[in-house]
Amino acid sequence: MSRASLTDPPPRRRTGGALLAAGLLLASSLTTLALAPAAHAADTLLSQGRPATASSQEGDGYAPAAAVDGNLTGTRWASQWSDQQWIQVDLGQQATLSRVVLTWEAAYGKDYAVQASDNGTDWRTLRTVTGGDGGTDDLALSGTGRYVRMQGIARAGGYGYSLWEFQVYGSATGGGTTQPPPGGPVKVEGTQGAWRLTVGGQPYTVKGVTWGPAASAGPTYLPDVKAMGANTIRTWGTDASTKPLLDSAAANGIRVINGFWLQPGGGPGAGGCVDYVTDTTYKTNALTEFAKWVDTYKSHPATLMWNVGNESVLGLQNCYSGAQLETQRNAYTSFVNDVAKKIHSIDPDHPVTSTDAWTGAWPYYQRNAPDLDLYAMNSYNNVCKVRQDWIDGGYTKPYIITETGPAGEWEVPNDVNGVPDEPTDVQKADGYTKAWNCVTAHQGVALGATLFHYGTEHDFGGVWFNLVPDGLKRLSYYAVKRAYTGTTAVGNTPPVLSNMTVSPATSAPAGGEFTVHADVRDPDGDPVTYKVFLSGNYAGGDKGLVAAQWRSTGNGTFAVTAPQKLGVWKVYVQAEDGHGNAGIETKSVRVVAPPVGGTNLALNRPATASSSQQSYGDCPCTPQLAVDGRADTRWASDWSDPQWIQVDLGAAKALRTLQLVWDPAYGKAYTVQLSDDGTTWRSAYSTTAGDGDVDTIGLTGTARYVRLQLTARGTGWGYSLHEIGIYG
Repeated sequence: MSRASLTDPPPRRRTGGALLAAGLLLASSLTTLALAPAAHAADTLLSQGRPATASSQEGDGYAPAAAVDGNLTGTRWASQWSDQQWIQVDLGQQATLSRVVLTWEAAYGKDYAVQASDNGTDWRTLRTVTGGDGGTDDLALSGTGRYVRMQGIARAGGYGYSLWEFQVYGSATGGGTTQPPPGGPVKVEGTQGAWRLTVGGQPYTVKGVTWGPAASAGPTYLPDVKAMGANTIRTWGTDASTKPLLDSAAANGIRVINGFWLQPGGGPGAGGCVDYVTDTTYKTNALTEFAKWVDTYKSHPATLMWNVGNESVLGLQNCYSGAQLETQRNAYTSFVNDVAKKIHSIDPDHPVTSTDAWTGAWPYYQRNAPDLDLYAMNSYNNVCKVRQDWIDGGYTKPYIITETGPAGEWEVPNDVNGVPDEPTDVQKADGYTKAWNCVTAHQGVALGATLFHYGTEHDFGGVWFNLVPDGLKRLSYYAVKRAYTGTTAVGNTPPVLSNMTVSPATSAPAGGEFTVHADVRDPDGDPVTYKVFLSGNYAGGDKGLVAAQWRSTGNGTFAVTAPQKLGVWKVYVQAEDGHGNAGIETKSVRVVAPPVGGTNLALNRPATASSSQQSYGDCPCTPQLAVDGRADTRWASDWSDPQWIQVDLGAAKALRTLQLVWDPAYGKAYTVQLSDDGTTWRSAYSTTAGDGDVDTIGLTGTARYVRLQLTARGTGWGYSLHEIGIYG
């Protein structure tokens, strides 16, 4: 049941005229088929009942599968009301294509293309229609492909595109997967060191990726996941929103490791401290909730297995310590076993596993969770050591790797600015290749992996790990594709950046320019366009990427304007090839206060203040620390208004410039005061619109004492200054 608002477009009504039109369309279709050349009789209808996906659908009743179900008048696919929509069908194997029949509903495509693909990613146009008039379009084709797509270009009216049926004819030529993944029960079978995962009795190796987009985005991205050669995706949570993802996965022949989240997780959504010894309410509620969704999705064809928790054995160290931590870890893994038993009682046809970070959790599982069918763990740079840990631990169950890839932020050395040195695109791609090779080398024990991460976020973490940030394919994407498909012929690949440098890397002046250089080559000879971004994750915790102000100075060199906020930033050079691929390299740059000419008269001079923090965070934060010439020390006041800090220059000095380098706890309103005797003060500057970072203020006159009279804070903390520079 749907509900329309006053701002919704008017619903389409099925009037007598529309029904008559539908009847005429059917008659037209039958006439066209009857008059078709006799050679058509030898063609096979390849599309009926095959997995179909689309760019969008108008509602639940208009799924793409309705256009390949053989029902010419009762069911249909309908897109959202915009141009550039598409519907595609996976024929299951390579085919020689002879014709396509599009039976349009009243909302038809005026201009569109019929395209074919071998992998669901790279498309070639077989026919183009312009000025179409709806009805039934029976189009002869010449070409081959496994996937066939109608790519809409322009609609005939204000609605979307709608097809009663999308029929593809031809003859199968083989190549590709001839059948969808097997159905039936999923089992962990075999004996010690000789296990295998089976689906419907057929061997199944998990070739997967962790899933990042929304569940509703399955139709958009899962065809690409399939084209990579992946057969599995892993999620961290399962609830009512999961069904569209499962439906899309099934339509694309992909299985899902359905996750259940438990506190305190160590990854996405981490947080919360549960007492697994005493909190029966939490455990009862979790068990009830999990059982509900297991019962809901146990018969779904996309379900591969159930995964209980993510890095909670690790995460408990953030809640407990010592003997209590050990007790909680035993209680948590015992509860995991309770969940596994409950799931088995509802669904005996799908295995249950549990994920943690590294193999340190496995002794707890071995001791407390015998009902798990297999173990699971996340490991990145050290994934090749898992095999030896399994041998040394004497474990008696197989495992899967549920997150792996290149070295993470916690595994790399720090760079010149003291922050993790992010691997290059080439190193990241090699990381995925190495990880997969180490998983597959542990034959009979490691049953596969879901590599991290099929995500689209274009931010700090997204550039580090995502295969398709902002929809752009990285070298890592193609490394995974090579690993999973076993072929080096993966199509057009991204530009490759190397030898990236930043100068000056440790002292870029706020608001000034610094230089970035990278060597760039495109393996396919494509012209390259550039973008430059900045991330303040290390400077202020904002993981987003913002477009930098920059200019090209030629030959892969750029002059980039530094932000005003001080601290360590990441600068990213993104090179795009116009084919949906991008190379991205990043280095850090430390932004410092811009230099001021003259002598710093305040350096190491006596400083006093109305108050100072004695024991909060990095304190004591005395006033003398604001004139010691160091950017890593600070003065901090009490958390109240007003406050003041003053410097004694020792004698009357001619003043020219005052520079204030604020900590995040800055002054919004303050007055700069001068005095000859430390008692009588005169105002030299005043503001009520301070915004922190660096304030550089021109001064005139002479004085021995300089004071900041601080009247309104910019944050809930006090006032804090890394440095007060007084120049003459």
